[in-house]
Amino acid sequence: MPLEYNPYLVLVKPETNPEILAFYNQAIALRDCAVARVILTNDDLKPANDDLVIIRQIKKGMGAKRKEYLKPFQDHVKETNEAYKVLMGPIEEADSITVGKMLSFDKEQKRKIQEAEIIEAAKLELARREATLKNGEITVDLSPVAKPEMPPDRIRTEVGSSGQRDNWKWEVQDITLVPREYLMVNAGMLTPIVKASKGKLTIPGIRIFNEPIIAVNMR
Repeated sequence: MPLEYNPYLVLVKPETNPEILAFYNQAIALRDCAVARVILTNDDLKPANDDLVIIRQIKKGMGAKRKEYLKPFQDHVKETNEAYKVLMGPIEEADSITVGKMLSFDKEQKRKIQEAEIIEAAKLELARREATLKNGEITVDLSPVAKPEMPPDRIRTEVGSSGQRDNWKWEVQDITLVPREYLMVNAGMLTPIVKASKGKLTIPGIRIFNEPIIAVNMR
């Protein structure tokens, strides 16, 4: 009989469980019978059918026992992950906010420096044009534009250090231009569509075919 689920009960060593061992021993006998089986006539299909029903019953039974062993672990993993989503929330938020502010500061400082350099280059070009017009006379103020200090590549303190590191990413801009070797068929969407079409669907580049299986009804 299946064990009543207890969230605090952890089953171990399925290979020592008498029920599972009984399934296993039956499976060996059925496997040996399957290897020896010869199907030459319609009548030979009947014992094969009977064995196949038993095989599927054993598969179902062993699968159920496997779930009994795994469920406490899976539930624990799920509950732990859900708990940690809450427990880790504040620290993840602190990390994200701090990183965001550091990157924003770095970006803004570099923008200001770049803008100042553009202004200086423009003033220099204006002075050159003025000198050409006025036979070398320059009245344009060529003093450097005040700019912020360049942010350091790495910040070091007594507790540790931090700094920017390249993190290349990608996004699709025009999928028709993406080389074929970088594309993947959406099997999750394609499979149910093909099954539902029952061979009536035609998709360019896709071979749709029927590969029958044996369906078993257990009474």
